[in-house]
Amino acid sequence: MDELESHGDLDKAQQQVSIGIDERRYGKAVTTVSGFDVPESKIESLASSLKSSLATGGTVNDGTIELQGDHRDRLPELLREHGYDTS
Repeated sequence: MDELESHGDLDKAQQQVSIGIDERRYGKAVTTVSGFDVPESKIESLASSLKSSLATGGTVNDGTIELQGDHRDRLPELLREHGYDTS
């Protein structure tokens, strides 16, 4: 079982995820995280963890995590803690 889990960590580390910012209605910022190559359930779980860590709302839309507000400063560190590369 540990072998499977470490393989999953390797897959995550090899993924290059992108952090972006969109402006929505009324000038509200939305931070997006895209480029995942994992099952939707794992993206949902990561989104839940990020929302909790950042104390913000958000959703997953077509494999992209959308977080309310501008979180580009804190997201790279949080994603690295979860095993994703953001460089």
